[in-house]
Amino acid sequence: MKKVEAIIKPFKLDEVREALSEISVSGLTVTEVKGFGRQKGHTELYRGAEYVVDFLPKIKLEIVVADDSVDAVIEAIIKAARTGKIGDGKIFVSPVEQIVRIRTGETDEAAI
Repeated sequence: MKKVEAIIKPFKLDEVREALSEISVSGLTVTEVKGFGRQKGHTELYRGAEYVVDFLPKIKLEIVVADDSVDAVIEAIIKAARTGKIGDGKIFVSPVEQIVRIRTGETDEAAI
């Protein structure tokens, strides 16, 4: 099993969720986060004063899937989240050692 974490632009969330639903991803966790990468924030004008926004709003998706589904999940996220501009985000994949569904006690693949 693998955990796929994706950092995407907030306005792409619905498109990514729909793309994941089409490939039968049964669940995901969404968190509103702030951060920056190469874009290093930007400057904004508010009531005539200029100020720097260091941390930009992003969405973090966390999805745990079987090993054979990882490539399909990554492709779906890339296809739905890409704008071609800086700040599109990143995807991280890491191994998951164990899953336990609290309600039923099911473990591993059965708990996904």
